[in-house]
Amino acid sequence: TLQQPISEVIRMTAKKMGRPPSEAPRTNRVMVRFNNQEFEKLDAYCAYHDISRAEAIRKGVLLLLEQK
Repeated sequence: TLQQPISEVIRMTAKKMGRPPSEAPRTNRVMVRFNNQEFEKLDAYCAYHDISRAEAIRKGVLLLLEQK
């Protein structure tokens, strides 16, 4: 088998894999319960606009906060 010098192995393992860290990480979670009608309307909205449920709910919260 081919052996690599230890410095090469250390350099290879030092690289971080995955996504780069976000500038504004979303670390807070919220659990929400919907009745069937609300849930179906949310899913229909998300399918029509091609967005996730989380994104739709975030947009809804921002709209509420814009009202004064």
